[in-house]
Amino acid sequence: MAKYESHRSNYRSGHQRHDRHETPQIDVEVGQRFPLTIKRMGINGEGIGYYKRMAVFVPGALTNEEAVVEVTTVAHRFLRGKIHRLRKVSPYRVEPRDSYADQVGGFELEHLAYPQQLQFKRDIVRQSLERYQPRGFKDYDVRPTLGMADPYAYRNKAQFQVRKTADGTVQAGLYAERSHDLVDLPTCSVQMPVTMTVMRALVTMLQDLEVPIYDEEHNSGIVKTLVVRAAANTNDVQVVFITNSQKLPHKHQLLLRIADELPQVTSVMQNVNPGKTSLIWGDQTLHLAGADAITEKLGGLAFKLSARAFLQLNPAQTEVLYDQARKALDLQPGQTVVDAYSGIGTIGLSLANTAKEVRGMDVIPEAVADANANAEANGITNAHYEVGTAEDVMSQWAVAGFRPDAIVVDPPRTGLDETLMDTILAVHPEKLVYISCNPSTLAKDLVTLTEDYRVDYIQSVDMMPQTARCEAVVKLSQR
Repeated sequence: MAKYESHRSNYRSGHQRHDRHETPQIDVEVGQRFPLTIKRMGINGEGIGYYKRMAVFVPGALTNEEAVVEVTTVAHRFLRGKIHRLRKVSPYRVEPRDSYADQVGGFELEHLAYPQQLQFKRDIVRQSLERYQPRGFKDYDVRPTLGMADPYAYRNKAQFQVRKTADGTVQAGLYAERSHDLVDLPTCSVQMPVTMTVMRALVTMLQDLEVPIYDEEHNSGIVKTLVVRAAANTNDVQVVFITNSQKLPHKHQLLLRIADELPQVTSVMQNVNPGKTSLIWGDQTLHLAGADAITEKLGGLAFKLSARAFLQLNPAQTEVLYDQARKALDLQPGQTVVDAYSGIGTIGLSLANTAKEVRGMDVIPEAVADANANAEANGITNAHYEVGTAEDVMSQWAVAGFRPDAIVVDPPRTGLDETLMDTILAVHPEKLVYISCNPSTLAKDLVTLTEDYRVDYIQSVDMMPQTARCEAVVKLSQR
C-alpha cells in the first residue's frame, strides 16, 4: 500500500506543479468571433486551437482546418466555440449521413473520413499516455486501431428519451449537447435497422393510444424512456418501457398492438424509475409479455440478456474485442482466471474451455444470474459468478486463499477501483489483461499497475464508429 500511495502522491505533485503555470488573462466575451487554426483533436472529438495562448474547443472542427469561430462559453482556463465558417477545409472532411450529427452525442466524428477516425482513436490512446506518463510509456507498442468494413448500422441497442411537444406530438430521441432539449430521431445511421423500425412503431402506438408521456419540468406523466435491444445472431428483440411509476395506462392495448404489428419483438419489459433523476434505469423491472430475456450468440456460445444486463453495443466488433482479449491473455490449460466486471459472462465463459476454473463478479444481480444461467445453458461447469463489486469479491477470495493465474478486467469508464488495484498487485497474477473503454482512466490506472507489470502492447478496437469512443485491450505481464 505504501508503494501505491507514494506513486499517487508523486502524480499529484506533478500536476500541482503544472497547475501553477499562469493561465492567460484575455478579454473575450460570448458571441465574439475570431480566426482560429485547429492544431489537434481532443479526446472528445472536438477541434482544439489557441487564441492568445488560451485553448479553444470547437466541436466539428478538424486538425489543420482554419475557421472563423464564434465563442459560446468563456471559462477560467479555456474557451468553447462553434464554427461560424470554414476558411480552409480538411481533405478528410466528409458529409455526415445524419442531419442532426452536430446536435446530439454519438456522432462526434461522422464528418471525418473513416480511416482518419481509426488514426484518431490510436492517437487518443497516445495522448492519454502522454498526459499521465505511466512507467515506460514512450516505448509502448500502441497498435493501429481495428475497424469495421462498414462502420454503420452496428448499434444493437437504442435508448431514447420520450417527450411530448407543445402541440401534443410524441417524440423519441436524444438530448441536444449540454441541454435537456430533445432532438427527435426518426432515422439513425449507426443503429441496427430493426431497432429503429421498432422504436418508431412504438412512438406511433404511444401517440395513438394517448399514453401519458413524462413531463420533466412538472415530474408528471408516465413513459420516460424507450429501450429497444436486438440480438444480431438470433433475431430476438426486446422492448423496455422505462416509466415514472408502476402504472402503464392502456397497457393491454399497447401489448396487443406490439404482438400484432411487431412480431420480431420477443420480450416486453417495464422498468420503474420514479421522479427526477439523472439515472436512466430504476431498480424494479417488471415482465409484461413474451420471454423475460433475449438470447445473443457470440463466439459459438449463447448468452441470455435480461433488460438491465450489459452487452457491448457492437456485436461484430465485440467478437473482435474478445478475440483480442483471449490472445492477450494467452491462457494455458490448467490455469485459473478471474473475469472482473463480468456482466453476463461473455468474456469469462469464452475462456472456460481452456481454463481450469473461471470466477467472475458484477454488481447487477440480474447480470450475475444471467452469467450463471449462461454457463449452465452452454454446458460449462467450471465457471461461477457472484454478486458484488470487483474489489470486495476479489479481496474476499484473496483472504480465502484463492490466487488466480490470470485476471481480465473490463471496468466502467471510471476505471479500476483503488482497492481492486491494491488487490491485483497483492495477488500478483502472472497474466493480466485490461479491457478499457476510456483511454484517460486506462492511462491513469497504468501509473499504478506498471509498478509491478510491464505493458507488452495496447491494441485499440473501434467499437463505436462515428463517435470519439475507443476501446483498447492491454496485455500486461509481470516484471
